Amino acid sequence: MAKVLMVLTGADSLVMTDGSVHPTGFWAEEVAASHKVFTEAGIDVDIATPGGVRPTPDQGSMVAPFVEYLDGIADVLAKPLALSEVSIDDYDAIYFPGGHGPMTDLAQDPDVARLLRASVDQGKIVGSLCHGQAALLSTAAGGEFAFAGKRLTVFSNAEELNGGTGEKTPYFVETRLRELGAIVEVGAPWSDTVVVDGTLITGQNPQSSTQTANHVVAALRNESR
Repeated sequence: MAKVLMVLTGADSLVMTDGSVHPTGFWAEEVAASHKVFTEAGIDVDIATPGGVRPTPDQGSMVAPFVEYLDGIADVLAKPLALSEVSIDDYDAIYFPGGHGPMTDLAQDPDVARLLRASVDQGKIVGSLCHGQAALLSTAAGGEFAFAGKRLTVFSNAEELNGGTGEKTPYFVETRLRELGAIVEVGAPWSDTVVVDGTLITGQNPQSSTQTANHVVAALRNESR
């Protein structure tokens, strides 16, 4: 049976350019919809966070039916694995849901960088959604960006300015990825957009949650043949 490591942010806030603190966390739809796709496909899912802290949902995302789904996996969310104790050798794929939280912690977490670099080296599937792509930035610290030259999508600058955290956003993930050499392809704002480049599978926004997870499932099934 295939096994996915779902990495959630442990952050509950984002500091804006004016010094104000924006409460955030993980985006409920991205976790709930993806987890549902994986488990219904018979895939085992482990959830991990930096330090094994209990992840905080962004309250702006806590709407039906995602709240109810998260309630159903509350025991799992309450006791995530600690990233420092996780080896990618135990998994077939690594997956990063978004919410603005990853911009605070996953973007610079050394264990995220370790797991991603190992995933790339071993040809493991890397899936990511929306602001989850901030996690990819971690691989640029102290070396070459692991996803330079790779095609991917991400929560776009247009979406950030017109429905995200706006002009006070501390940095734009799309811009950072482009600067590091990724080939960023974004669809229309709020469109269900997924980009697949080999073992890298990325979705643009919450609307892309189900399709991104479906692409990961398809890739895992292809590998098992």
